[in-house]
Formats: sequence, structure tokens, C-alpha cells
Amino acid sequence: MTTFIADHVNALSPSGIRRFFDIAATMDDVISLGIGEPDFVTPPPIVQAGIASLQRGDTQYTANAGTIELRRAVASHLLRKYAIEHDPKNEVLITVGVSEALYLAFAATLNPGDEVIVPEPCFVSYTAQVALAHGTSVTVPTGPENEFQVKAEAVAAAITARTKALLIGFPCNPTGAVMTRENLLALARLAEQHDLMVISDEIYDRLVYGFEHVCFASLPGMQARTLTLGGFSKDYAMTGWRLGYVVGPAEIVAGLRKIHQYTIMSAATVAQAAALHALEHGEEHVEEMRLRYDRRRRLIVDGLNALGLDCFEPRGAFYAFPSITKSGMDENTFSARLLKEESVAVVPGSAFGPSGVGFVRCSYAAAYEKIEEALHRMQRFMQRHG
Repeated sequence: MTTFIADHVNALSPSGIRRFFDIAATMDDVISLGIGEPDFVTPPPIVQAGIASLQRGDTQYTANAGTIELRRAVASHLLRKYAIEHDPKNEVLITVGVSEALYLAFAATLNPGDEVIVPEPCFVSYTAQVALAHGTSVTVPTGPENEFQVKAEAVAAAITARTKALLIGFPCNPTGAVMTRENLLALARLAEQHDLMVISDEIYDRLVYGFEHVCFASLPGMQARTLTLGGFSKDYAMTGWRLGYVVGPAEIVAGLRKIHQYTIMSAATVAQAAALHALEHGEEHVEEMRLRYDRRRRLIVDGLNALGLDCFEPRGAFYAFPSITKSGMDENTFSARLLKEESVAVVPGSAFGPSGVGFVRCSYAAAYEKIEEALHRMQRFMQRHG
């Protein structure tokens, strides 16, 4: 029956994240440092805003692009945080998570064979989404020597006559890297020089620690060529509500909206009501969670380094990306044996691209006490194998 599956879908590899969690789901007493999901529940006032919308009878479709109230709130948020101004009627589209926003960005802009430059290690769906839109990913490696920041010289070397776009995702999943303004400005000059569209996934923009997050569209001249992807899953612990947004030039967003109209219709009405409350009243909840993530970040980074699993300091998101070289194993063997022997789940770094070989991703979205116990188990593991 696989003959009925399209060639470009058959060519996709299954997500490298899922395999270990399918195994872990069959085991008892597993501590997961792999899943990229907040362990916090959605703050109660945000939940209540969703409930209130249902009680009012707001159970119909919204406008395709989302409620105008939420689009205005997104535009106001970006103006307030990054001093970029967007027309909520024509330049803001509410999507089913950033995953849909990413798919729309590629599906609406790529012709077969168009190339997208993708720094890696990167989120597992980036290159898959390009392939699903019949584009070609050209990956550019990053490493700990540059704190996993992509350098303009490496991007420049990857540009060809077929290059149409640059995809950047910072703060980064899986490394926790955050780009400096200087490095982003160098990328901006390249984008202008080669007339590239930039797709900037900024889903972790509020989860930064002792560092400034720079919204790419806020750089001089970049708003006119940038699609900014954002959402509510990470900042507001709203993963299950499945809500995101994309903002950018009206002409490009109109193309995304066409596909959204035919495939989705509109994002869930109840989720939009909750997200509106989050943007207008949820700042204290974001800051509370950010501070707690920061405490966990310090615990896991110090703990991993103490075990000999060399880990550069992540500046954003909620991931650490330690080298497992000193264990004498490759990342797949390390992850499999750690799960089997100590019931701790991590993700092999190679799931995020070739630059992830020799690393594993550890999420500190787990509770502080669970991270402590995971480090204790990893200490036993390294005493046997390190």
C-alpha cells in the first residue's frame, strides 16, 4: 500500500525525537529530559478566559485570519516589545501553533527546487517542512566554538542562484543558543545583498536568561523581507491549545492566508480567547516561569559539566546540549543505554542534524526535583561508563 504514498513523503525519515519516548512510555519510573514541553499548566486566569468564551457561546468560526482583537493584541505586543509596527488586518495571521505557521511560510513561497538555508542543529521539523513544500534544505553547521550561533560567512558560502530564503530559529531548539545583535546584523546585510526572504522562528523569544533577544524584523530594513513566527505554547505554557501566529509583509501574508483558508479555516475560537487574555494580562506568569526555568538551567548545566558532559551555557529556551564524548559512546548508544540502565530519557543530538553528532538534548522543562534525580542517575551511569 505504500505505493499510494507520495515519493516526497516516503523520503521523509520519522522524527528522531519520538523513538525514545515510545520506548519510555512502556517503562516505569522514567524521568524525561527530552520532551520540549513546559511542565507548568496554563495559568488559571488564561484558562478561565477560555472557559468564559465557551460560556458566552463563542463556539463559531472566527475570521480566517483570527479574531481582530487577537490580531490587534499581537501587533501591540510586537510594537511594545520590539518597536515594530504591523497592520493587524493584513499583516497578522493566527495559526494552529507555530508548526502550521512554518508550513504555510514554505508552502506559500517555495517553488520546486528553491533552496532554503537552515542553520543546524535545528528543530526536527525544519528540513521536513521544506521538503513537504518541494523545496531543498541547505544546512549550515554550527558548534560550541561559536556558542551554536550561525555565522554570516558560513551562510554566504551556502548561497546559490537557487537560494530563496534563510530560516533562523533563535532562541534555538535544541541548543539553547541565542544570537547576538552583531551576528544578526551580519545576516541582515546578507539577506539584503542577495534579496533573501527571512523566516524567523521566535517561539522562545521570552525565555532568555541574562541576554537580549533581538527580533530579526526589528533590524534596519528587515521588516519588509521577514516573516516572524511566534506563539503561546512556550511562553504561556499553552502547548495543548495549539495556537501561534505569523506576521510579515501584507503581500506575503496574503499568500499564507490562502492556504490557511483552504486547509484550516480558522484556529480554535476558545484558544484565541485564552491567548488574548495571555497577551493582555499574562506578563507576570511569563516572568514567574522564566525565573523558575533559569533556576533549573543553572542546576542542569552545572550538573552536566560536573559529570564530565561538557555543556556550553544555553542562553534561551529550556534545553541544554551537552557533549557525551567522554562517555566513549555515540549519542544514540548513550541515549539508549541511559534509558535502559537508569530510566532517564534524553534525545540524541543527531536527531537535529549532523552538527548534533556527539551531543544529546536535555530539556530542563522538567521539575527541579526531577532534574536533581536525573543528574544523580546520570552520575551513576557515568561512573560506570565515563
